[in-house]
Amino acid sequence: MQLPFEQKDMNKVLMIGDKVLIKPKNPQTQTKSGLYLPPTVQEKDKIQVGYVIKTGPGYPLPAQNDEREVWEKKEEEVRYLPLQAQPGDMAVFLQNSAYEINFNENKYFIVPHAAILMLVRDEGLFE
Repeated sequence: MQLPFEQKDMNKVLMIGDKVLIKPKNPQTQTKSGLYLPPTVQEKDKIQVGYVIKTGPGYPLPAQNDEREVWEKKEEEVRYLPLQAQPGDMAVFLQNSAYEINFNENKYFIVPHAAILMLVRDEGLFE
């Protein structure tokens, strides 16, 4: 899916619920023995690796009604249980649960938090 936005609009992108926006890590094109692999080989792996770009607010928590009558309507702020994933983390996730999108000619995945198997949080990861 191609999204018609400009790069400056990335800050306006909001993830919903438990969804995480992940940019895939550049795959290794060469094996340890020296063989070169085409990109389609790595894209078909069941497990992928990428960097967390944005996260949703988390899982919505049910509202707690404290001593209110049924007919009273009171606006309550929605509360969320936050996600473990944070922007900048490296995530190992299941490929078959991810939705691939193209945003400004870059490939991203929208992944439910439950499909993330492992996170690597390192302050020097992007250095």
